[in-house]
Amino acid sequence: MSAVADTLTHWFNFPENIEKLMFPSRTHESRDHENKGCSSIPADILDTSKEFIFYLDVPGLSKSDIQVTVEDENTLVIKSGGKRKREEVEEEGCKYIRLERKAPQKLMRKFRLPENANVSAITAKCENGVLTVVVEKLPPPPKPKTVEVAIA
Repeated sequence: MSAVADTLTHWFNFPENIEKLMFPSRTHESRDHENKGCSSIPADILDTSKEFIFYLDVPGLSKSDIQVTVEDENTLVIKSGGKRKREEVEEEGCKYIRLERKAPQKLMRKFRLPENANVSAITAKCENGVLTVVVEKLPPPPKPKTVEVAIA
């Protein structure tokens, strides 16, 4: 009985499943020549009443190393061809004895934006190794009015 309950809970985990429908990442789908050799960027996505906010970890990269664009009218693309810089050792005879923080050559992440995303109102800022991209939402369409016409 517990396995059935766990399965139902997994299938009906609405916030997670809705996010996957609204913001699928296409970096794991087809590995065409454009995505080959690229690492994925970890991301958190917040859906507020007025905007979608993307938080992406980009440690060691400056804002000049990162590109944020929109392709095909509704695909948010975040990529970087820049390399993280290692601290330079100025003293003679000093060398690294361990390098565990491998710097990726290229980073890329794509998100399909929902229909109510205003792609002309996107802002981004990079602070302390976190890229924050804000996509404003379009106002909801007005509800159609029903006008009753009197029959003469």
